Amino acid sequence: MEKANDSSEYAFILVGFSDRPKLEMVLFIVNFILYSVAVLGNSTIILLCVLDPRLHTPMYFFLANLSFLDLCFSTSCIPQMLVNLWGPDKTISYAGCVVQLFSFLSVGGIECILLAVMAYDRYVAICKPLHYLVIMHPQLCLRLVAVSWGSGLVNAIVMSPLTMTLPRCGRRRVNHFLCEMPALIKMACVDARPVEMLAFTFAILIVLLPLTLILVSYGYIAAAVLRIKSAAGRRKAFNTCSSHLTVVSLFYGSIIYMYMQPGNSSSQDQGKFLTLFYNLVTPMLNPLIYTLRNKEVKGALKKVLGRQ
Repeated sequence: MEKANDSSEYAFILVGFSDRPKLEMVLFIVNFILYSVAVLGNSTIILLCVLDPRLHTPMYFFLANLSFLDLCFSTSCIPQMLVNLWGPDKTISYAGCVVQLFSFLSVGGIECILLAVMAYDRYVAICKPLHYLVIMHPQLCLRLVAVSWGSGLVNAIVMSPLTMTLPRCGRRRVNHFLCEMPALIKMACVDARPVEMLAFTFAILIVLLPLTLILVSYGYIAAAVLRIKSAAGRRKAFNTCSSHLTVVSLFYGSIIYMYMQPGNSSSQDQGKFLTLFYNLVTPMLNPLIYTLRNKEVKGALKKVLGRQ
């Protein structure tokens, strides 16, 4: 009996969008195109930041890390989702589900903290421009990135085993297109409130605390920009921060909206699309945002393409 209840003996069934078969082929085509653009765009950003000496600055060091995380974020679930959308087989192995959950938790946590680090970088650039290179020295940049990665990995190392070892009494249907923690916790046939409380604690530390630091940083930035007398100076300061602020709004806006939804069926469908948004659309848009709004990145791209 115990063996029958052991989830590790079975594959999981990712319900995804299987209740809308006509939508599946449309989603396959759209998601394949968006994923291809995301991979190409983020790979290009990483390549430019490595090859062009003009981009060997703290801002672009963090941007290269963000692009790498976006690649990992999308790749952790989109290929499996494309396979499930293409044919009737909606299964994912237990090991595949573990890898997907661990990747989702770790990369998502790292990205939340890295966005706060990037906000601090913009704060120093705007509010203390003369001391920017002294404050944001390479050792500090490496430490900040290491803290981001360490925090995200700790979140995944703690929460993944706790989530996967919850008894499910033979339940295998995951009401999502990926092995996301809330969907897996809902499958438990025991009281999962201790796990949910621990997940809530991690969410405060990894999602809400970095968001608070971002808002504080941009509060100081806004005050500094308002003190600039020339319109050209204010415009330059705004352009310095606009790309990052747009990325933060897209990423955090979708996450906050999703987790504020009630638990009815319509909100669950919205949750799937919102997860798809910050797991695919946001990583696809980030390189475009930084390329279209940033003269240095556009210049580096033209140089690599031999047009400059």
